[in-house]
Amino acid sequence: MQVVEAFMKYIELGGYVMPPLVVCTLGLWFGLGYRFSAVQGRGLPPRRLLEMALAGELTKPAGILEQGAVIGARLSQDFKGRLDREIEVRFAPLRTEVGRFRRLTGAIVGIAPLLGLLGTVSGMIETFDSLGDMTLYSQSGGIAGGISQALLTTQFGLAVAIPGLILKGLLDRRQTTIEIQLQELKALICGEGAKRVHHE
Repeated sequence: MQVVEAFMKYIELGGYVMPPLVVCTLGLWFGLGYRFSAVQGRGLPPRRLLEMALAGELTKPAGILEQGAVIGARLSQDFKGRLDREIEVRFAPLRTEVGRFRRLTGAIVGIAPLLGLLGTVSGMIETFDSLGDMTLYSQSGGIAGGISQALLTTQFGLAVAIPGLILKGLLDRRQTTIEIQLQELKALICGEGAKRVHHE
């Protein structure tokens, strides 16, 4: 309870900018968590995953790439038309899934410091207004309240943005790797399909 009370006091001291920053924090970590779960997998190369899928060893695919391997294995064995086009159609939802919430997290990382800056400006305005009549404390905040608001909102905005920026960069890199591996998987699947047609 003391932690909750301290946090609520922290939010109150930060002024009107703090509730939007809390919402941004929740949205950011929801998006990052979703993206983190989407890029998970066994860490095996596409060729090995396709071999496992063809052998029926991927009964419970754990990631985007593994799902692609299972889809590709079925197509390479059964599909009769243009395999490359069908793979693109089937892989489209996988690419969408791995890129979901990328824009949201990027937007929040950019917005959070600006909201903190807005709170800083608001706090400094309060401070200079209070300097006019030398009010150290007042119902609206006074000099001390204005300085406190200016510092707290900047701190909170940066505390949201900096970890978010680092994690977003790591997830973006992982997403790019998965997209490249999906292309490699597509080429391998087309090769398997060509072998099947040749043998027939």
